[in-house]
Amino acid sequence: MRAASVTNTQTNYHARWVVPVTRPPLAGATVSVAGARITYVGPRRDAPPGEDIELGDAVLLPGLVNAHTHLELTAMRGLLTGLDFVSWIRTLTAARAAVLTPAAMRDAACLGVAEGLLAGITTYADTSASGVVLGAMRDMGVRGIMYQEVFGPAAAQRAEAMAQLRRDVEALRPFETDLVHLGVSPHAVYTVHEDLMIDAAAYAAGAGLPVAIHLAESDAETAFLREAEGPFAEGLRARGLPVERRSHSPVHLLVELGVVLARPLLIHCVKLDESDVDFIAHYGCPVAHCPASNAVLGHGIAPVRELLDAGAVVGLGSDSAASNDQMDILGEARLASLMQSARLQRPDVLSTAEALALATMGGARALGLDERVGSIEVGKDADLAAFRLDPVRAATLGPEAAALAIAGTPAVLVTVAGQPRVRDGAVLGLDPMLAGRVTDSAAALVAWRHSLPAR
Repeated sequence: MRAASVTNTQTNYHARWVVPVTRPPLAGATVSVAGARITYVGPRRDAPPGEDIELGDAVLLPGLVNAHTHLELTAMRGLLTGLDFVSWIRTLTAARAAVLTPAAMRDAACLGVAEGLLAGITTYADTSASGVVLGAMRDMGVRGIMYQEVFGPAAAQRAEAMAQLRRDVEALRPFETDLVHLGVSPHAVYTVHEDLMIDAAAYAAGAGLPVAIHLAESDAETAFLREAEGPFAEGLRARGLPVERRSHSPVHLLVELGVVLARPLLIHCVKLDESDVDFIAHYGCPVAHCPASNAVLGHGIAPVRELLDAGAVVGLGSDSAASNDQMDILGEARLASLMQSARLQRPDVLSTAEALALATMGGARALGLDERVGSIEVGKDADLAAFRLDPVRAATLGPEAAALAIAGTPAVLVTVAGQPRVRDGAVLGLDPMLAGRVTDSAAALVAWRHSLPAR
């Protein structure tokens, strides 16, 4: 990447392909940036004067959006492989409590952001139990929403859980910036009593905070609500908590409780029937689709095509390193496209252009950030990601398909609100000791796991 020595407040990024997402790709094009904003998108010959950054044989995309992750769990990569879902949740919760300090989770979150930046991700939607992720995103200079999680499956936990949620949010609100914001996440229908679910959603609405909920992820979740059976029901009964049939499905429950009026971000949504899809679209609840994590945990393939056809907003998420080896949203987009074709048994169910849109504009819309990011348009914030193209693939696949084919390739340039965060495949300003500290946390987690009694 070569920069000309011109003194000007405007920077011109020149690339073989510019993919605005909201309009067709542009060949031999330029994106101009002044301050935090995009000021020009079009042919190089018409670009305004400024400092020229030659990206060369590259594709320039909007910054990618990770619509669901757990950055504080980055040290858990590979720790829970092969466990069934309920065992996975219980072991994860125990490992975090036994081994990870707040400082270790903050380091893990920073390293997770660095990994995401190298994959072109500029915006993160993170659900966090510890609350450390807001500061990590702020330190790393990225854009995002951290949803503070709340738990409490027993009715008696309602008051204290809400009091703690308010304390957590109030303590963190002073650290919000123009780029990073807070939300609220009542974790899931099997970990949050319905009264607490209502209270959390109402609190968020009153405080102007977005909401995110893990929903319809597994068969066990449906069995818990529809039949009061399965491992979640058994676990609560073992704690002396009453379990009764509550609803037809997780989506139906949120409708019955009125929680859909908060338009929560619905995470996963694998186990949906036609009525669930209709409700999601009708109430305008966006969906965070996590194809790799859903596959790793054996949940299945979400009905993305049906959601899109119904008019629902869908973005893509990596989920945590505990259920996904990579934070690669281009890879998730490619996987989403392939899985929809496999599920519906016909090719091109989800085109490469649609899949790339899920990774960008879809995620931005899901988070309510589409007025600022998600596409390359004049007036939007300059969140950009550039990747080197393989010339042969670019010639035969076209720019959008080629972008998905280079999943796993480090970005050569990433900017957030006009500020470079990655240059020539390296994260700028990264603490050189960070990876070592997270490696130590990972080793401690592995030692803890090995110390558990054999099953």
